Amino acid sequence: PRVRGMTASGHPAPASPPPVPGYPPAGRLDLVEDLHGHRVADPYRWLEDPASQQVKDWLAAQDELWAGQAAALPARDRLATRIGQLMEAGFIGTPVWRGERQFFMRRLAGQEHGVLLTAGPGEPERVLIDPVALDPSGLTTLDAWQPDKEGRLLAYQVSAAGDEESVLRVMDVASGADVDGPITRCRYSPVAWLPGGAAFYYVRKLPAGQVPAGEEQFHRRVYLHAVGIPDTEDAAIFGEGRDKTNYYGASVSRDGRWLVISAAQGTAPRNDLWLADLTASGAATPDLRAVQEGVDARTSLHPGRDGRLYVFTDSGAPRGRLAVTDPAQPGQQHWRDLIPADPVAILTGYAILDGAGLDRPVLLASWTRHAISEVTVHDLVTGAPAGRLELPGAGPAGDASRLGSTGGISERPEGGHEAWFGYTDNTTPLTVYHYDARTGAVTVWAEAPGAVAVPEVTTRQVAFTSRDGTEVRMLIMSKEDGPEERRPWPAILYGYGGFGISMAPAYSASVLAWVEAGGVYAIAALRGGGEEGEDWHRAGMRERKQNVFDDFHAAAQALIDGGWTTPAQLGISGGSNGGLLVGAAITQRPDLFAAAACSAPLLDMVRYERFGLGQTWNDEYGTAGQAAELGWLLGYSPYHQVREGTRYPATLFTVFDNDTRVDPVHAHKMCAALQHATAARWPGRPILLRRESEVGHGARAVSRSVSLSADSLAFLAFHTGLSR
Repeated sequence: PRVRGMTASGHPAPASPPPVPGYPPAGRLDLVEDLHGHRVADPYRWLEDPASQQVKDWLAAQDELWAGQAAALPARDRLATRIGQLMEAGFIGTPVWRGERQFFMRRLAGQEHGVLLTAGPGEPERVLIDPVALDPSGLTTLDAWQPDKEGRLLAYQVSAAGDEESVLRVMDVASGADVDGPITRCRYSPVAWLPGGAAFYYVRKLPAGQVPAGEEQFHRRVYLHAVGIPDTEDAAIFGEGRDKTNYYGASVSRDGRWLVISAAQGTAPRNDLWLADLTASGAATPDLRAVQEGVDARTSLHPGRDGRLYVFTDSGAPRGRLAVTDPAQPGQQHWRDLIPADPVAILTGYAILDGAGLDRPVLLASWTRHAISEVTVHDLVTGAPAGRLELPGAGPAGDASRLGSTGGISERPEGGHEAWFGYTDNTTPLTVYHYDARTGAVTVWAEAPGAVAVPEVTTRQVAFTSRDGTEVRMLIMSKEDGPEERRPWPAILYGYGGFGISMAPAYSASVLAWVEAGGVYAIAALRGGGEEGEDWHRAGMRERKQNVFDDFHAAAQALIDGGWTTPAQLGISGGSNGGLLVGAAITQRPDLFAAAACSAPLLDMVRYERFGLGQTWNDEYGTAGQAAELGWLLGYSPYHQVREGTRYPATLFTVFDNDTRVDPVHAHKMCAALQHATAARWPGRPILLRRESEVGHGARAVSRSVSLSADSLAFLAFHTGLSR
């Protein structure tokens, strides 16, 4: 569109450390649209065209502005050094077993990416996939991997430069040589091997030429692939005629008899399920029978070695339950609770231990109670409680982020008496523990490989009341208790509040570096997350999204009222959906915050469905295509809430050019709007944009993570007084 009235939107600011020059010129369009009866202005629509020279010039000017500001931040180098030191703890993953062969991830100090290793009986561990060996630039990431049922072949997926467009290959484990692939368009694809390693099910997007323009991110299908046969011969077995935004899951039972297919429309908190007996219908033409269709619940199925079908669901149980049934009668009317729902704790996963060395088979169940983990032991046949595992602290055990996972508990697929699970907390790098069901002993299997001096940190979980009277919890991390007269401190409040994702204690080099430097770091368990179950999630989605922001404002007020900090010392931080949270916070309550770090954010909620994976999120937020739902979105859309003459917090937007989930255009437009609204009025509260090329929304090299964290913390440190 033609830009009218293009003028410089900023002026040189009074000298202050660091100095703030005028903002890059950004013309404002006189563009107002009538959308379902709403008058919606969009003055920076022109920034949506990345090919425009005008946009390129504006971004280059923003880069120059940020570079000058970043170089003058006094804590930047010190924080980068300390974050790098704390990240030298490295990482060790929970092992995946195939017979006596194990596969696991590990990152040593100095390595840019985690490496996939394997070890078998009588052989030393060896590297199977090192992303840096594949690409010395460090831009290639290992997205997913899955050994076949015998541990002889490995399907693995890699992508480059942050685009997450995975390419799938198959490796011979013994030789380390690729024997199949590449298969492209495999983003977010599960791999479900058939016994013998001759074939597997996987998910792939249709070719670009077979879908409407602009819909290349969608239109997935489930395929059956025979190893060594060109992928052009793959049989599409599921997905035709279904919603374009569907994500599909596929799994095959250990004995190869049962195929389970799941389908979820985008990120909706519900899915449909089908089950097929492959001995009756064949792998290429499975006779899929519906187990759950059109039900507002998330459910997963696992055919057990005992002949029962295990059903992990939140149907009728927002905090989750585990039921069993006969695979011949998989419908919900036949489900019988094995582990019923708990009134407070959330069931996050389970593992079956039924080895010959046990008097009776047992089941491990992983739970979270207000985001703190528990692992309980049960009789497998009846579900009766039989004990509890002693965990080393109040952190999460396993991966409690998603219903339907195994909760991060690893077992031997063929059965046994052993289980492995990860544990972390605010000062403990991820450690893997081993459980022996014969003795009940829990021992360390592997510690993080790097030795680091972790600072002393005190963590408290506190409760506060939100605007509507709802009780919300928050973790507050600070140095060891000292004299009360030292309060208040510079503080960072972090939140997410969406998609049912829980904020649990975890080792974080950036958090520890901030607290060690004398700051307070708080993490709020907002509605929209999963900390209190699916009802908690739904209390913060769609028309209830404002609850998330109200919870965040209340968390800030609780920190202030508790004497931890003041508005002049309080910074906020969040990314992705958490970036939307930060954007809403600074536009709704700019008085509460001194500074904000807003990473890869959603900010234009009127047009978010037009970019990246936006169309897959409209069940979480609502769609602008419906009048009532557009009203929800406009009620908080940060880009549309910017008002001239408002004293906004100093704000740093961090974006990634190859982000294919959340388009950087959100931050570009919001940055321009805030710079226009605040130009020359409050030179001590700059609005800045930090861009990175060749990275995206997800995994990245360690050095890039250190740089991003140091820049964000240094910005917050300066504007909250931690480093002045």
